[in-house]
Amino acid sequence: MANSIQVRYDFALLFDVTDGNPNGDPEAGNLPRFDPETGIGLVTDVCLKRKIRNFVSLAFPDEPSYDIYIKERAILNELHHEAYRELGLLDEFRTLNELEKMDRAQKWMCERFYDVRAFGAVMSTGQYRCGQVKGPVQLTFARSIDQVIPVEHTLTRVAVTAEREIHRQGAEARSMGRKYTVPYGLYRANGFISAPLAKKVGFTEDDLELLWQALIYMFEHDRSASRGLMTTRALYVFQHSSALGSAPAHQLLERIRVNKRDPAIVARKFDDYEIHVDDLNLPKGVNLILKT
Repeated sequence: MANSIQVRYDFALLFDVTDGNPNGDPEAGNLPRFDPETGIGLVTDVCLKRKIRNFVSLAFPDEPSYDIYIKERAILNELHHEAYRELGLLDEFRTLNELEKMDRAQKWMCERFYDVRAFGAVMSTGQYRCGQVKGPVQLTFARSIDQVIPVEHTLTRVAVTAEREIHRQGAEARSMGRKYTVPYGLYRANGFISAPLAKKVGFTEDDLELLWQALIYMFEHDRSASRGLMTTRALYVFQHSSALGSAPAHQLLERIRVNKRDPAIVARKFDDYEIHVDDLNLPKGVNLILKT
C-alpha cells in the first residue's frame, strides 16, 4: 500500500458553465446560487465533493478501498454496524472498552471509504459509533469571476402524466415548466490538503492522484440537460516541501489572477478571460504545478 502524503498542497480550480445551472438552490425553485449583494455566482463545496465522489465511484466500482460513504440511499448506521461486524467487535464487548472499539472501527472506515479519508465524516450516530474524522482535503465555495444573471426558460411538455388531464384540458393538453440557466460563468474554487491529517487517516499518494483526476474529469461524467456545458479549465497546484508548508496559502493563491480581456464586454466564453500566473520568486520550498 502506498504511503500517506508527506507534504502540504494548496490549489486553485477554474471551471466554467455555458447555458446551464451549475448548482441549483432547492429552496429558491432551483435557481442557480449567487451572492445576493454582488450577483457573484456560487457553487458549494458540498456540490463539488459530490462530483468527486461520483467520479471515484465510476473509476473504481468494485474496489473495496475506494467505496463511498456518502452516497444515494446509503444507510450510514448500517455501515457503522458493518465495521463492527467485520472486525469481530460484536463478540468482544466484554474485552474491549467503547473507545477501543470505536478507534478500531474508525480505522476500518478510513481504509474502506475514499471520501472518509479524503473529506472526513461524522460517524457518531447510531448504536455502533465510529467517531469523527477530520479529512485532509478541504474545498471552499466556488465563486464566479464576474456577476452572473440567471435566465428563466419556460418549457412545454406535450405528454401528460394521467388520462384525466386529457379529459380536463382536451386534445391540446400539455404541461408547463421552468428551468434556470447561467448563460456563461467562469468559477474559481480553492482547496487545501494537510499532510499531518493525511497521515492520521491514511490518505495516500494514490488517493491524491485520484483526486487530481477527479477534479479534471468530474464534469465529463456529470452531463445533464440542466447543467449545460461544464468544463474544468485549469488546476493550479502549489506543492510544499514540508508537511506544515513553506508559506501561507493565501499568499500563494493570490498569485493566480483571472481578469476579462476587455472589461467592457459581457463574457460569454473562456477566451474572454486571461489568466495571470505569477510563478517568479516563489517562496523557498514551494513548487507550482499546472495539472491541466
